[in-house]
Amino acid sequence: MTYQKILKESKLILKLLSIAIALGLLSSCQNMFNAKKMHIKEDEKPVIYQVFTRLFGNQNTMNKPWGTKSENGVGKFSDFNDKALSEIKALGISHIWYTGVLHHAVIGDYSQYGIKLDDPDIVKGRAGSPYAIKDYYNVNPDLAINPESRLNEFESLIQRTHQHDMKVIIDIVPNHIARNYHSLSNPQGITDFGEFDDTSVEYDKNNNFYYVVGEDFKVPKAVNNYQALSGEKHILSDGTFFESPAKWTGNGSRKAQPNFNDWYETVKVNYGIKPDGSYDFVNLPSGYEHLNYQSHYDFWQKQDLPNSWYKFRDIAYYWLDKGVDGFRYDMAEMVPVEFWSFLNSSIKVKNPEAFILAEVYNPALYRSFIHLGKMDYLYDKVDFYDTLKAIMQGKQGAQTLFTAHQKTADISDHMLHFLENHDEQRIASPEFVGDANKGKPAMVVSSLISKSPTLLYFAQEVGEDGSENAGFGKPSRTSIFDYIGVPAQQRWVNKGKFDGGLLTASEQKLRVFYGDILRMSKKNVFAKGDFSALEVHTKYVNDKESLLAFTRFTENEIYLIINQFDEKNTALEVVVSNQIIKKWQLADGQYSLADQLSGNTNMLLVKNGQGLINLTIPPLGSLVYKMRQHNEK
Repeated sequence: MTYQKILKESKLILKLLSIAIALGLLSSCQNMFNAKKMHIKEDEKPVIYQVFTRLFGNQNTMNKPWGTKSENGVGKFSDFNDKALSEIKALGISHIWYTGVLHHAVIGDYSQYGIKLDDPDIVKGRAGSPYAIKDYYNVNPDLAINPESRLNEFESLIQRTHQHDMKVIIDIVPNHIARNYHSLSNPQGITDFGEFDDTSVEYDKNNNFYYVVGEDFKVPKAVNNYQALSGEKHILSDGTFFESPAKWTGNGSRKAQPNFNDWYETVKVNYGIKPDGSYDFVNLPSGYEHLNYQSHYDFWQKQDLPNSWYKFRDIAYYWLDKGVDGFRYDMAEMVPVEFWSFLNSSIKVKNPEAFILAEVYNPALYRSFIHLGKMDYLYDKVDFYDTLKAIMQGKQGAQTLFTAHQKTADISDHMLHFLENHDEQRIASPEFVGDANKGKPAMVVSSLISKSPTLLYFAQEVGEDGSENAGFGKPSRTSIFDYIGVPAQQRWVNKGKFDGGLLTASEQKLRVFYGDILRMSKKNVFAKGDFSALEVHTKYVNDKESLLAFTRFTENEIYLIINQFDEKNTALEVVVSNQIIKKWQLADGQYSLADQLSGNTNMLLVKNGQGLINLTIPPLGSLVYKMRQHNEK
């Protein structure tokens, strides 16, 4: 959408508002105005800020392993006040993914609110896994000032986020739920998972779970001297949990006593896949990969489907009605693609603008889950992220990224790029590269190389290293299982001021850098423009291993991006081929280049139809050259 068109539409809306006031129709026009305000422009790539909700605003710095809420502190929904949200928005963020919002198993006493105690023997960590959902129709009481009003507090956060022109994403985990699932908040007519299961059989199409008939569940045998709560006494911590008959475990284990490394805190949801792997539902007919979500929706309305399908549709509808704008699906590839066709088409019919992101790690499934499963976005981990990580660590040459990039070129606008998330190591951790600045060229490449949207994990922009020993799990990833403080984040929070006042000079500079890149990534040229790799020539062959150059361009804009992954100055030549110069319709001559990060200038020399740029690139540096056209000043 052009600036002139946006301006024209804005003037039209204001004119309609003026007429509406005169005619007494302000309320209906106001609704139209709000809808316009929340619309992400078509020429922008989404930029998602993933925030681990209970850690974001926590100011407690004790960081005791296995510490309690009172010892280590916990963040609240209210921490996302107007100042905090405005600072997030200023980074260029369009969507906030609030991780860990839904009510999952926790080690805390909320019995006065009617919530049963959770058993430490089937809870990982003290704060619990956000992917062991205990009640899909309410939110984590840890996150509320008043646990009794926790849902109202989250609804207020949704409204505040919208007021700052950002959309809200939450997790849905269809593959598994907490072993002790029990909803206190089901809407009228909604039954609990497993409430009407026939537990005398291993499998039934309309059972929500699979059962180990005739055997009771047994807590896994601990390894490496593990003790729940690190051995602390608890009324329910006795090495047992009653479940009869035992259910299959979340990762598919069919044993009454799963392995300690299994997802023993969760149980597998049954989607109509029989124990022998065959389906108890119809397949999508051939050709449906080419049809839109409405056609998928219409197809499923005529089918007899397993009960679990409808349960998760009802969950998604519930949160859409609360104002949530989209979902991130955990371990989506463990659930049949036909279910995703059903769920996502149902969501899109209800809200065509809903944002749908899925965690899929098998590249062979990418296109099926996009075209048949109607996913908007998938993690680009196995090809792109894993290659980029190896380059950052010096294990692969930078040019290998082009091969990884090419593998998903046809679906690049559906592939989400990231450098950190809750499952991955922090860049600054010694186990990754040990220096947040080494992530800078990778961030430029990741966010500008394609049409792929970008995800930023909270505190990545200030160089958090994830080194805290929280209890369950190992440092290098900020803990998702325990109460903990995030030191670099806390320096940015600055005792609730959310102004970065306690950040070091290098942390402040890093945050500015991230904001510059993320805002730039939303430009039309990076959202929709063409891509071409560029040749790099240096004096020494080995220098090339750390250099990566490419161009993004449209009819109106040309950008050349050159990146150095090594910690040295390198003199180089960047060659722009005859084919690219011809696409750009450049005559022989000199063309001015302006680096959008530093403001420095350079020249592109075109001679005999081939382009050449001479430059010296600094350590871990990136140059984002914009070419000035003849009519630009």
